[in-house]
Amino acid sequence: MKVDLLIIDDFGLKPLQSPQDEDLHAVIAERYEERSTIMTSNLDFDEWGEAFPNKIIGAATLDRLRHGAYRLVLDGKSYRTPKPLSKRQKQSLNTRPKNGKK
Repeated sequence: MKVDLLIIDDFGLKPLQSPQDEDLHAVIAERYEERSTIMTSNLDFDEWGEAFPNKIIGAATLDRLRHGAYRLVLDGKSYRTPKPLSKRQKQSLNTRPKNGKK
């Protein structure tokens, strides 16, 4: 509660388990309308509720997060796309044994 800005990155990467959902709700409820929180996720916003095993707690938490929130949807090419392999790298991959041993 004491930090001015809490950032939760990759929300919903794995579903929460009990009591994680209750703990997250307690943090969000305590910060509600008092401090700033940023959450990032690869889930569509409609899928966030699926991260909570207790749907009532999930709905209450998301209700607090949505109220007065700014929502930014980034849609485009990922900066994490793999770089093309060089000829040397391709040759190295083709000469390795299938079981990964040299």
